[in-house]
Amino acid sequence: MSGTGGYDQVYRRSMDDPEGFWLEAARDISWVNPPKRALDAERAPFYRWFPGARLNLCFNALDRHVIEGRADQPAVIYESPVTSTRRVLTYAQLLDEVARAAGVLTALGVGKGDRVVIYLPMIPEAIVSMLACARIGAVHSVVFGGFAPAELAARIDDARPTVVIAASSGVERDRVVPYKPLLDEALKRSQHQPERCLVVQREQGPAELGERDLDWAVAMRPGAVEPAAVVPVEATDPLYVLYTSGTTGRPKGVVRDTGGYAVALRWSMTNIFGMRPGDVWFTASDVGWVVGHSYIVYAPLLTGCTTVLYEGKPVGTPDAGEFWRIVERDRVAGMFTAPTAIRAIKKEDPDGELMRGSDLSSLRTLFLAGERLDPDTWQWATDRLRVEVIDNWWQTETGWPIAANPVGVETFPIRPGSATRPSPGFDVQILDESGNPVPPGTEGAVCIRLPLPPGTLTTLWGDDDRYVESYLSAYEGYYLTGDGGYVDEDGYLWIMGRTDDVLNVAGHRLSTGSLEAALAGHPQVAECAVIGVRDDLKGQVPRALVVLKGADELDDAQTEQLREELVQRVRDEVGAVAALRQVDIVPALPKTRSGKILRKTMRQLADGDDAPVPGTIEDAGVLDRLAPVLRRE
Repeated sequence: MSGTGGYDQVYRRSMDDPEGFWLEAARDISWVNPPKRALDAERAPFYRWFPGARLNLCFNALDRHVIEGRADQPAVIYESPVTSTRRVLTYAQLLDEVARAAGVLTALGVGKGDRVVIYLPMIPEAIVSMLACARIGAVHSVVFGGFAPAELAARIDDARPTVVIAASSGVERDRVVPYKPLLDEALKRSQHQPERCLVVQREQGPAELGERDLDWAVAMRPGAVEPAAVVPVEATDPLYVLYTSGTTGRPKGVVRDTGGYAVALRWSMTNIFGMRPGDVWFTASDVGWVVGHSYIVYAPLLTGCTTVLYEGKPVGTPDAGEFWRIVERDRVAGMFTAPTAIRAIKKEDPDGELMRGSDLSSLRTLFLAGERLDPDTWQWATDRLRVEVIDNWWQTETGWPIAANPVGVETFPIRPGSATRPSPGFDVQILDESGNPVPPGTEGAVCIRLPLPPGTLTTLWGDDDRYVESYLSAYEGYYLTGDGGYVDEDGYLWIMGRTDDVLNVAGHRLSTGSLEAALAGHPQVAECAVIGVRDDLKGQVPRALVVLKGADELDDAQTEQLREELVQRVRDEVGAVAALRQVDIVPALPKTRSGKILRKTMRQLADGDDAPVPGTIEDAGVLDRLAPVLRRE
């Protein structure tokens, strides 16, 4: 279902008649038993979508497209500059591999409702494994490839998988990362022991197999097993568990249902992202993150698009032009990545010389999400790509965008720094500390009135109480996003940062986002982060860490001059109340593998607190080098 009428009409209907709205959207999904109603609120706040309906998500992603004439259309284009590999799988070929992989899992004793942990890099077997689980009704839990053993063990103990699918190694531009030893160490630490481990052997770093290990290639030989048929499941049955960091250090297993997720993703691909069957779609993320689940695997394949699976980095594999060469080679229509990726490209290729060498005429839109899109990065990409650069905001928990510029319904004028308007189905409200809505333009806690729309989390794996405590207890009747922001007079949503990143300077609450926006506007700044550090007089004071464009070294006088300019920019744009005095010029900022800056860890170091290195960190060496700077008064 495409949105009929403009955004206001579509959004209003999703609010006033969610039953009719989502039942109509459900027509784009092939059902074994079609839904007769959309929402089951009998156990609120544990809402269920499309109760009584039955389907199979793998059938919707693969079989039906083959049946309807897309058998020879590419389903997946695998681009791996780190292994110098390019591989194209048609819908028919992907269906064949998925059915055989599902047969392997069945032969290993995996059945409906059983869990399978997937610990793979960005290789086709990752998509095959996820869809194979969906085919037989198993629940997959993808763990980011290369996660440390402690992190992997915690997820194995929580999900209690029957089988683990892993790779022998991951391949990066300058090293091979042995995955199998990490898995072996995780299994030594975990109380739960899977029955078997399926191992994808990579020629760059093969692994020695143990007694419970089975070689993927051997298991997948044609004729070795009977290809599995689809197993219908309830719309309310879980499709996957995806772990996100918890404030206690214990990961939270976000549970995604099958029917609501299918309907929401299919709807979003057309109406929010403007993609049509047959379009080529390139999401430069990882299947270990929610963006990879939703917009590398499920949404594009549910829609009949071709999805690009990229094993590489935005820079260094081999350079900052690789994204653009893929756009040209694969005739990409829509692209989705993180602002961090574009900032990395901008830093290495500030004038866009490598971009100009590629034919980007196929590209209609670039979507950016994952953390705040600063106006300077938006402007740089817009000026050079000459396409719509669209911010969107969402979370692991929601599964698809809470707010975006819905180009498939109506394209709004872009306001850099804003994610535009709430997506249909999301009743976004800005609340004060007492839980009351605030006027337009006033910052507060960004919350979503219950029920959440289809496709969002239904609970946390095995822990309903923690779900309520973590998300639903702050304000009755609302989901707490954990982000602060405001809605302006025209309904545009502005996300200013996590609420635990809000500074309290002498009783004045300031968002880190507003300070970072002021700093990022300086022509020499490539990226920046602001943290609040303890102060005996003011409670907290802001501290800025700035990475510069280019590689030019500044002498002491130039560094001091730049610091003064940055402090003045914050004073001019935010006000003297911000009290920013300390600006450190650093070579890099510590980030997670998904590109999020580790502000909390930097704040802990600056405050002199214990700061455990997160398992999600991209390069721990960046944090090691930054620690002396952060601890220096």
